[in-house]
Amino acid sequence: MNQTHQIMEAAHEHRGARLPQFLIDKKQLAEGESFGFTCHPGVPCFNSCCADVNIVLTPFDVLRLARRLGMNTQNFLETHTSNPITKDLQLPMVMLKMKDEDAKPCPFVGDEGCTVYDDRPWACRMYPLGMAIPPARAGEEPKPMYFLFEDDHCKGRHQPDCKQWTEQSWRSDQGLEVQDDLEAGFRDLVSHPWFIGGRTLDPKRMHMFYTACYNLDTFRTFVFESSFCERFDIQPEALEELKTNDEALLRFAFQWLRFALFAEPTLKVKEAAVEGSQP
Repeated sequence: MNQTHQIMEAAHEHRGARLPQFLIDKKQLAEGESFGFTCHPGVPCFNSCCADVNIVLTPFDVLRLARRLGMNTQNFLETHTSNPITKDLQLPMVMLKMKDEDAKPCPFVGDEGCTVYDDRPWACRMYPLGMAIPPARAGEEPKPMYFLFEDDHCKGRHQPDCKQWTEQSWRSDQGLEVQDDLEAGFRDLVSHPWFIGGRTLDPKRMHMFYTACYNLDTFRTFVFESSFCERFDIQPEALEELKTNDEALLRFAFQWLRFALFAEPTLKVKEAAVEGSQP
């Protein structure tokens, strides 16, 4: 299995002193260090990397692709994703499902390239860079580390029109800064100090994490069709925005998970709900 796009796995797996296996032999970029790369139909390997790959989807990837395809998140997840399970996995992971054909192509690749290019996943935007989040340490903000994939099959770094990039300029060119800002709360969750020492979520909390992060339409139903709004003190204008603004709801979901999983005061419980819960 080609590991080219196994990038976000680092955010899930890099809890201990060692890097994830697929990053061990990769070159770590120093701050401001440049690399050459280009990708377009004139490159000999164009589209060849879009098959038989492990593309781990972030919450915004799922939301954006679902909306692009006119699907709700539940249907998108059921149709286009799988959930790998390993003994070392501390959080749910969502992977894009390849087509059931011999070459296992990406379902969104066509002869002229990516058919969902404007809404392509984070991992596809990042390549040829990989990212890992260092182990969580109490009181310290983990700073991402960036690595360069120099795969033999990729000819994008050997072209005469190859441009020079830094990690920062590449991320800006690929529209990653906007997504990274939106998903800052997600990175805070997956690198949370609570996981220090290898702690894992129980199945109930795993499901909560999966629903709030990836199945946003189901999470919206939970917020507005359960006793959720009776329990939490949310400003009316903010609540109204959550009904229709997907990005606002995703940010809110990350906040709620910090409350629900780690007992952090990211949401305010109504006094009546507190009194009602006391014996």
